[in-house]
Amino acid sequence: MQGTDGPEKPAEKADEGPGDQAVADFVERFAAELVVAGMGRMPSRIFSCLMAEESGVLTSAELSERLRISPAAVSGAMRYLTQIGLVAREREPGSRRDRYRVLNDVWFESLTRRDEIMLRWIRVLREGEATVGAGTVAGERLAESAAFFEFMIDELHGMLGRWREHRAAQPR
Repeated sequence: MQGTDGPEKPAEKADEGPGDQAVADFVERFAAELVVAGMGRMPSRIFSCLMAEESGVLTSAELSERLRISPAAVSGAMRYLTQIGLVAREREPGSRRDRYRVLNDVWFESLTRRDEIMLRWIRVLREGEATVGAGTVAGERLAESAAFFEFMIDELHGMLGRWREHRAAQPR
């Protein structure tokens, strides 16, 4: 079993065809891009693996085997991915085993949840502005930040609405 700190290679099985290796290569390339964007290495690899899985669902054991990582690495990454809403944990029917699912509209759902986060940030920033003083440089900085997030929420709502309309107009 390989730890989470050493170099890891995409998993190869004896019965894998060239398509499977191409998928494994994609998983690693997409994970690398997510790492560059700021996501941790293990969560990036696991999220990429789930995105490339036809069903969008894998168990911890399947992820561990495919990515050649320890169950502990899967567990830690899943805590992060479920916390930020990119992956959902569910029970395997008729079993006590957990499986992890990525939704087809994961990006839409993720951005929708950002609304709640930004509203909390706005509230705290406004409280901070009042605490440090509205007329101070720090108060102005906090007010500007709150105004930016208010703007972002309005823009996000409009963008997500346009996305829904765009998707509805696409042939399926």
